[in-house]
Amino acid sequence: MDLAPGRSFVQWVVDHGHTVFAISYRNPDASMRDVTLDAYLLEGPRIALDVIGEITGAPRVNIVGLCLGGTLTTMLLAYLEAVGDQRVRSATLLNTLVDFSEPGVLGAFTDQASVERLERKMARRGYLEGREMATTFDLLRANDLVWNYVVSNWLLGDDPPAFDILAWNADSTRMPAAMHSFYLRTCYMENQLARNRMELAGAQLNLDTVTADLYLIGAQTDHITPWTSSYKTTQLLKSNARFVLSSSGHIAGIVNPPSPKTRYWTGDPTPPDPAAWLAAAREQQGSWWQDWAEWAKRQGGQRKKPPRMGSDAHPALADAPGAYVRER
Repeated sequence: MDLAPGRSFVQWVVDHGHTVFAISYRNPDASMRDVTLDAYLLEGPRIALDVIGEITGAPRVNIVGLCLGGTLTTMLLAYLEAVGDQRVRSATLLNTLVDFSEPGVLGAFTDQASVERLERKMARRGYLEGREMATTFDLLRANDLVWNYVVSNWLLGDDPPAFDILAWNADSTRMPAAMHSFYLRTCYMENQLARNRMELAGAQLNLDTVTADLYLIGAQTDHITPWTSSYKTTQLLKSNARFVLSSSGHIAGIVNPPSPKTRYWTGDPTPPDPAAWLAAAREQQGSWWQDWAEWAKRQGGQRKKPPRMGSDAHPALADAPGAYVRER
């Protein structure tokens, strides 16, 4: 989301007049084995709302969440509705599963036996090793992400290309054992969130109650989050939702700056069948970033001078990306 200049979505958002705060979770170690998804919700985006409100004075915010971050954002929306908190104006969900009934080929790695085997491994360490998750994702597109480099690097002796998206793909993170086990079981195995049966932090999560406007992105060749499954979110929440299909895959579909080579598809309304939506959708040259900028402008309210960096209560500690990212 924030790569090289000209390819950074964060830069694009700032350039279009938005004040941006980014959440990046600590890479967990064995001491965090019992950290739950409740903690990720309450001590992540829930606390961030407090901090953002204190620094900016803004009564409401707009949230962007990618992949699991988008799923957590959806949980947050339902949680806030349950506790009577109306501070989220809109949410943008990028390549996000909310309905896990058709998770694509990842379903082969999230059956009962596979999850139990993974839980035993996590119980010994206290976390899921990031490289193991990355390897699973690579195997979903083995020709592109495994054998391509066996041929070019090992057989031909070529150095890997300097490519920011590949650097992002290689920047894996660990998952706490308790949190990841809960996520796999309640989402992939039981689909509790989509069925309004999930409980987090003492609140029943009911997607029917969510009122925040939604901007939903799917990527045409996404091998981790099939776009047809991302599309299912349009049928789960009663809030105003705009679905846009980006070209390319899970990462390149998001790191998608305007270019003559990029395409995206838009369409209203959003019928239950994603194939019917695509058949009626309009293909556009350029990037979904451009479409999003117009949509987000309507969510942002009156423009004013941006706040200073941090506040007395929450002072800036260091330049981005921060010291914690160097922890191992």
